[in-house]
Amino acid sequence: MQIAEEQLGAVLVIAPSGRLDSGTAKAFEDAVMKHFAAAGPATVIDLADLGYVSSAGLRVLLMAAKRAKVQNRKLALCGLSSSIREVFEMSGFTKLFDIVPARAEAVAKLG
Repeated sequence: MQIAEEQLGAVLVIAPSGRLDSGTAKAFEDAVMKHFAAAGPATVIDLADLGYVSSAGLRVLLMAAKRAKVQNRKLALCGLSSSIREVFEMSGFTKLFDIVPARAEAVAKLG
């Protein structure tokens, strides 16, 4: 898994690529949670290049959502493929996150 980070104005974009599973969840958790260690910018997690997400990956995203809520920070997800969206729908995660189709839309919405 690769994890790209980009600051776009007032919004931080975190973009994992590859598989988000039990073997990569810890690296992703470390990358995401370092930004939630203190107050910071609105955050978009762009899942466009993610091919697979397991329950371990969903747990990291849930942790990020909880931390964002506690810190009153804006968080959105974007770029969900049909297979990733299906996992989110089956697990009820579509109700927990602000999900936007594309990165530009998500950045504009949070920025």
